[in-house]
Amino acid sequence: MSVSVSHPGPQRRHWRQRLLELINLRPEEQERTWLMFAAYTSTSMGILWLEVSSAALFLGQYGAAKLPWIYMFSALVGLGLSLVYSWLQRLLPLRQALVAMALLMAMPILLFRWGLTQPELVAITVFLIRLWIEAIYGLNELNLSLTANQLFNIREVKRAFPIISSGIQIADIISGFSIYLLLTLFGLQNVMLLAFGAMVIGALLLYYLSHSYAHAFPDSPKHQPEAMDSHTGKSPLQGALGQYILLLGAFFVLAQILLFSTEFQFLNQLELSLGVNEIATFLGIFSGLVGLIELLTQWFSASRLIERQGVFTAALVLPLVIISLGLLTLVASLPQLLGAAALFLGVVLLKFLDEWLRYTLVATIRPVLFQPIPSQVRSTVQSLVAGIAEPISMGATGLVILLVIGLANQLGLQGDLAQAQLFLLGTVVAALVWFGIMALLRSRYLNLLVQGAERGLARFSDADLRAMKQNLVEALAKPQSEAQQHYCIDLLCQVAPREVGEVLAPRLMEFSPALQQRSLEAMLLYPNPNFSNPVKALLHSPDQPPAVFALALRYLWQVKEDHPVEELKPYLQPQVDVVVRGTTAALMLRWGSRQQRVEAMASLRKMLTHEQEPERVMGCRALADANYMESLSIYIDTLLQDPSLRVRRATLMAIAATQYARYYPALLKALHYPSTRLAASQALSSLGDEALPMLVSLGLDPYKPDSLRYQAWQVVGEIGSLPALEMLIHNLVSAWGNSRRQILAVLLKIYQQTGLRRSRLIDDALDQILGRSGLEAILVTELNFLGQLLAAKVDLNPRLVAGIEADLMQSALASMETDTLDRVFQLLRFMAPGGTIQAAQTSFSGSSARWARGLEILDNSLDSPSKATLLILLDRRPLQEKLNQLTSMPLGFRYRPMAPRDRLRHLLDLRPYLSDWGLACCFHLARVNHWSLTPDHTLALLQHPTGFVREAVLAYLAMASPRVLSEILPLMEKDADPLVASQIAQLAAVYNQKS
Repeated sequence: MSVSVSHPGPQRRHWRQRLLELINLRPEEQERTWLMFAAYTSTSMGILWLEVSSAALFLGQYGAAKLPWIYMFSALVGLGLSLVYSWLQRLLPLRQALVAMALLMAMPILLFRWGLTQPELVAITVFLIRLWIEAIYGLNELNLSLTANQLFNIREVKRAFPIISSGIQIADIISGFSIYLLLTLFGLQNVMLLAFGAMVIGALLLYYLSHSYAHAFPDSPKHQPEAMDSHTGKSPLQGALGQYILLLGAFFVLAQILLFSTEFQFLNQLELSLGVNEIATFLGIFSGLVGLIELLTQWFSASRLIERQGVFTAALVLPLVIISLGLLTLVASLPQLLGAAALFLGVVLLKFLDEWLRYTLVATIRPVLFQPIPSQVRSTVQSLVAGIAEPISMGATGLVILLVIGLANQLGLQGDLAQAQLFLLGTVVAALVWFGIMALLRSRYLNLLVQGAERGLARFSDADLRAMKQNLVEALAKPQSEAQQHYCIDLLCQVAPREVGEVLAPRLMEFSPALQQRSLEAMLLYPNPNFSNPVKALLHSPDQPPAVFALALRYLWQVKEDHPVEELKPYLQPQVDVVVRGTTAALMLRWGSRQQRVEAMASLRKMLTHEQEPERVMGCRALADANYMESLSIYIDTLLQDPSLRVRRATLMAIAATQYARYYPALLKALHYPSTRLAASQALSSLGDEALPMLVSLGLDPYKPDSLRYQAWQVVGEIGSLPALEMLIHNLVSAWGNSRRQILAVLLKIYQQTGLRRSRLIDDALDQILGRSGLEAILVTELNFLGQLLAAKVDLNPRLVAGIEADLMQSALASMETDTLDRVFQLLRFMAPGGTIQAAQTSFSGSSARWARGLEILDNSLDSPSKATLLILLDRRPLQEKLNQLTSMPLGFRYRPMAPRDRLRHLLDLRPYLSDWGLACCFHLARVNHWSLTPDHTLALLQHPTGFVREAVLAYLAMASPRVLSEILPLMEKDADPLVASQIAQLAAVYNQKS
C-alpha cells in the first residue's frame, strides 16, 4: 500500500508541470493567473448572456439602423461611468474601487429584468440593455487590465494575460452554445438573473484576489492623479511620455472605431439576410465557434507568438488582415462579379477574423502597452484611455455612421450594397491609419522603457553642450571664487576645447596667476595667432610668476610669431628661474642656429646633472619639448634610476617625445609600476603606431598580470589609429575570457568618448574585419559557453556533489557566468544602441519588475538570430527548464545529463575558456572525490601561467598518480611562483622519505 500511495503525488506534480509548460506559464504565476481567469470568465459570461439574449430583441425592435444611436448614447454612459470610476479611485484604495465597479456593472440587470415584465417599458428596456452592454464592455476590460498590471510585471503579463483574457472565449463558448437552451428552459427573465449572478460571482472572486495579494495594490486612494517627475520637475504627462500617451489613446480609439464599424456592418448584413429567430441562432453558434478558436489560440499560441515575435509584430496582424480582406471583399462585391453574396461572406469573415485576433493578440498586448508608463500614474492613464478615449470613439463611430449614411443619400448611393461598400472602404482607411499609429508607438515604447531603466544617468545632446558652454562663459564673467572659476575652465575644456582661446584670452589679465597658468595650458592645446596680443601682455606684466611667463613664451613660439632667437639668450642665465630657463633651452634647441643649440645643450647638461630635483625635472621636460636627444642620451640610464619620481616620469615622456627606440623597453617596464604607469601610458600613446607591436605582444602574454595586459590594451585604444583598431578587432576574435573582455572594454571606451569621427572609424573597421556575421559568431560562442556553465551547475549541484570544494566549484561557475554575461552585453553594444543595452543591463539587478523591464528592452531593441536564446538565458526560471528550452534553440547547444565526473571532464575539455580559478576548482574537486582525469588535462595545465592552477594540478597528481608526480617534480623545482616552489619542496621531501 505504501508503494501505491507514494507515486500519485509526483505524478500529479509532473502532470501539472507539463500543463504549465504547454500553456507557457510559470509555477509562481499560476495562482494569480487562475484567480483572475475565473473572475474575468464569470463576469464576461454574465455580460455575454445579457448581450446574446437581448441582441435578437434589439434587432427585431429597432433594426441595425439604430445602432449608431446606441453608440452615441453609450459614449455618454461610458463617460459618466468613467467619471464615477475616477471618483471611486480618489475615494477608495484601488483594490476596493475595482470590486465596487464590478458590482456597479451588475446592479442595473435587476432593473432591466423588471422592465421587460412591463409591456409599456419593453421597448425602452431593450434599448437600455443594449446601451448598458456597450458601456460596460470597456469597463470590464479596464478592470481586467488594471488588475493585471498591478499583479504582474511586463514579462509575466505576456505569459499570463493570454490565459486570463481567454475567459471571454470560455464565456463565448458557454453562452453561445447554451443561450438557446437556457432561453427555452428558463425564459429571458431568468437568464438575466443568471447573468446577474455570474457577474456578482466575478466581483467576489476579484475581492478575494485583491485581498490575497493586497501588497500589489496601493493602500491609499489616488489623490494626486499626476505626480511630478523627480528628475525633471515636470508632470509625467509631458514630453516623450505625453506623446506616448496621446498615441496610446489614438491606438485604442481607432481600435474601438474598427470594432464598432465591423460590428455595425456585420449586424446590418445579418438583418438584411436573416430573420429574427435565425439571427439569434446564428449569433449563438457564431459566438461559440469563435470562442472555441480564440480559446485554443490564447492557451497554446498567443503568448509564445508575442514572446518570440514581439508585441508590435503581433499587434500589426489585425490591421493587415482588415486591410487585405476589406480590399478583397470590395473588389469581389462589384455588381458585375458576386455582388451582395460576396459582401455578406466578406463581412462575416471580417467579423470572425476581427473577433479572433482582437480578443487574442490585441487583448493580450493591451496591458503590456501601459507598462512603460511610470507606476505612479499608470492606473490614471489606463482610466483616461479606457474610460474617456474609448467611449468617445464609440460616440464618434455612431456619429460618423449617421453622417456617412446622410452623405450616401445625398450622393444617390441609397442602395444597401453601395452604402455597405462605402462603410467597408472607410474601415480599410481607418485600418491603414491604425497601422501607422502602431509603427509610431513602437519607437516611443522602447524609448520609454529605456528612460525608465536608465533614469538618473546624465546624457547630453549637442544642444545641451551648447547651452552648457554659454552658461560657463556667463559664469566666468561673474564675480566668483577662484576655485569656481578654475572648475569652469576645466569644464569648458571638456565641452569646447577648440574654443577656449576666444573665451579665455580676453580675460587673461583679469585672472589670478593660477588661473592664467591654467588658461595658457588649455590654449596651448589649440594655439591660435589671433590671441597673441593678450599673451604678449602677460610677458610685460611686472612680477609675472615664472610658470606663467614660460607658458606665454611657449605659446608665442607655438603660433610662429616672428621673434629673433637671440632674444631668448638672456633667459639661459643661471639666475633665471629654472622653469623659464628650461623652456628657453627647448625653444632654442628647436628653432635656433647651430651655435645657439650648442649653448642650449650646455645649459640642459647642467640641469640634467644638477643636484636639485626641479633642475633635473625641467631638464627632462626641455628634452621632450625640444624633440632632441642626441648627445644628451648618455644621461638617460641615470635619470631612469633617479630617486625622484617626478624625474623618472619626465624622462619617460622625453624618451617618447624624441622616439628614442633604444629605451622603448623602459616604457613597457614602467607600465608595471603604479607610480609610473600613467606617465608610461601617455608616453607610449604619443608614439602612435610605432608602439603597437610591443603593446600587442604584452597584451597577449599570458604570463603577465591581468592588470598589466589590460593597461597595454588601453594604450592601444588611446592610440586609436586605424591599425590600432584593426589589431584590437583581430585579437577580439582569437582572445577569450579576461583578454576578450579587456579588448571589448577598450573598443567601447573609444566608441563612447571620442566623438563621431572615431566612432565611425570603429564601425568601418568592424564591418571590414568582422561584419555583422562575425559579431554574431562571437555572440554564439559566448552563449554556448553560458549553456555549458548552466549544464555544469545542474550536473554538479549540491545534491549530487557536496563539500567545500563543491561549493567553491559552484561559486567559480557563477563567477564565470557573470563574466560571460558581461562580455555578452559588451558585444551587444556594437549590435544595438549602446545606451539602450546599458539601460537593459542595469535592469538585471533588483526586483523582478526591473528584471522584466530589462528583458523587454532587449526583446524590442535586438535584431539578432540569437535573441531568443539570450532571453532564455537571462530569464528568471529554473536551470533545468532553461537547458530544456536551449536544446530546442538553433544555437547548437544540446544538453545531455552527465554524471558529475563526466561533467567535470567535459568542463576540462573546455579549459581554454575557463577562468584560472575555475580550472583550479576542477582539480580540487576531482582530488577530494577521487575522480580520474586524462593525461591531457593534467600535463597541459602543469604549464599554466597561473601559480594556483599549477598548485591544484600537483595536489591532484599527488592523489591520483604519485609515480607520474615523482617524475615531474625534478622538472619543476625552479618554479617562479613561491607557493608552487614551496609545495614542490614539500612533495619532494615526502617522496625522498618514502624512497
